[in-house]
Amino acid sequence: MVMLEKNSKKSLSALKKAHSLLAKIIEMKEDGRYCVDIMQQNLAVIGLLKSANQELLADHLNSCFKAVMNSNNASKQKTMIEEILQLNKLSLK
Repeated sequence: MVMLEKNSKKSLSALKKAHSLLAKIIEMKEDGRYCVDIMQQNLAVIGLLKSANQELLADHLNSCFKAVMNSNNASKQKTMIEEILQLNKLSLK
């Protein structure tokens, strides 16, 4: 198994917590629990996913992005920058 970096461990932990909590939210909904309670838990999942996304981005910038920017491949550099801009655009929605 590949040794996980600090950010990778954080993102994986947040994703696992979100997964577990989402399963509980589904049960809450199926059991007809109070809507506000469900929405509060849903917001917690959203927060965990946002946190995981930030950690994933940090990993990407410190590995893949950095390697391409340090290369002499202008085409790959342009593609990498476009990917980051697209991710940023999606995060604003």
